[in-house]
Amino acid sequence: MFRRFLSFLLLALMVLALAGCHNKKVTNPLADVGSKQPDKVLFDRAMDQMKHNHMDQARIILQTLINTYPDSEYIARAKLAVGDSWYAEGGSAALAQAENEYKDFETFFPNMPEAAEAQLKIANIHYRQMEKPDRDFTHAMRAEEEYRNLVQQYPDSKLVPEAKGRLLEVQEVLAEREFRIGRFYFMRESWAAAVARLQTVADEYPLYSGADEALYLLGSAFERQIDLIRAAKFDEVVKGKLIAGFSDKAAAAYARIITRYPVTNRAGDARKRLEALHRPVPTATPEMIAQNKKEEESRRELGHWGKLKLNLHRGPDTSLAARAGEPTLVDPTPTNAPDIVKANVAAYAAAAGKSTAGTGSVSVEAVKAGAPPPNQPVPRSDAATAENAGDTSVPVLRPIKPADSAESAASSASAPATPPAQINEAAGEQQDAAKPADSSSSTAASAPASTANDKKTSSTSKKKKKKGLGRLNPF
Repeated sequence: MFRRFLSFLLLALMVLALAGCHNKKVTNPLADVGSKQPDKVLFDRAMDQMKHNHMDQARIILQTLINTYPDSEYIARAKLAVGDSWYAEGGSAALAQAENEYKDFETFFPNMPEAAEAQLKIANIHYRQMEKPDRDFTHAMRAEEEYRNLVQQYPDSKLVPEAKGRLLEVQEVLAEREFRIGRFYFMRESWAAAVARLQTVADEYPLYSGADEALYLLGSAFERQIDLIRAAKFDEVVKGKLIAGFSDKAAAAYARIITRYPVTNRAGDARKRLEALHRPVPTATPEMIAQNKKEEESRRELGHWGKLKLNLHRGPDTSLAARAGEPTLVDPTPTNAPDIVKANVAAYAAAAGKSTAGTGSVSVEAVKAGAPPPNQPVPRSDAATAENAGDTSVPVLRPIKPADSAESAASSASAPATPPAQINEAAGEQQDAAKPADSSSSTAASAPASTANDKKTSSTSKKKKKKGLGRLNPF
């Protein structure tokens, strides 16, 4: 009897041990509810299959529950569990199917507390598939969008803090990508493109770990453009106005480092650049110093083992993301290179006293009487015979007088200068110099009619003898 009791006790212990060794990826919130109803039995059976990683069998049971008992109290949890089964299975195709199931759940049950959970899992699907900043950023953009939707659509959910923390990590990756592109354009001296990218980083991602470096490169880009303007050859008054405008922009970027990121490494360098530009150095408030210090202390750094593991995975490094502060929920107005080029051209036109109405500018040059317009074809030399015939409708060709040439040179010198090529350098705009007139045509036009006729009679074209296979061609 004692042996039977002992064997029964050992068997019970083994059953309990096996019951404890199950997968805890998916939990059943209704497992403790004691009910013998058929819909509850199906739900518990599906949950048991999911605990043992039998996802296919679990989905079949859940679908049976949904189709057989549409009015069941477990119908919402069953539809959510279908998405959980795909989510736990993993893989690109399974995650895409899980996203569809979660979106269907939000459509059918938008007012349930589990709707926020479904939205969080949609964002986590894209978060899991994010890649490094120098690779495809599609999933990073989608993850940012989905986390923002959760914070804005379910502001009272208990999952909002978790969503904000993940959103800060995603924005760190996106900001790093924009910063690398801006630095690339900066090294290539494409100033408009560099300014557009760096300005985007500073405006959209203020909690980025390299925001101070982005602002410092932004100010340096404006200073490089000042050097190009100084080296250009055009009116000095216009130069002074353009240099003052770019100096204001550079000083604003440096001052923002001191006031917004006072405890970063670039704060001291920004102070030196402001002193070199002869601009006042602002002072950061104690509140901003405490806030920036809290942001910097919340960042983490990977150790040697963490960096080694990062090289073996395609996921990005999010350790430098801030854990303090609010993420950006609404993107500001984007900054792009074409708008910057147009602004530079408008600034030059305003400095030079020009009008920028319309998409392009047209300059009209007054032509002195007695000289043919430069944009019209030169008349034929035999038109001089009209003077002997008494026809006054055709102008008589005469050599240009020195006085006329001096007046035309003075009028061209007084014409407004075109904007320097350095301002529009980033947009690839090049200015074509005016081509000189054909010397042979002008000489023939200014020569007397008799000389032109003599040349016609004296100049003849002699055919050269063909050689080789050219003899076979009769033309």
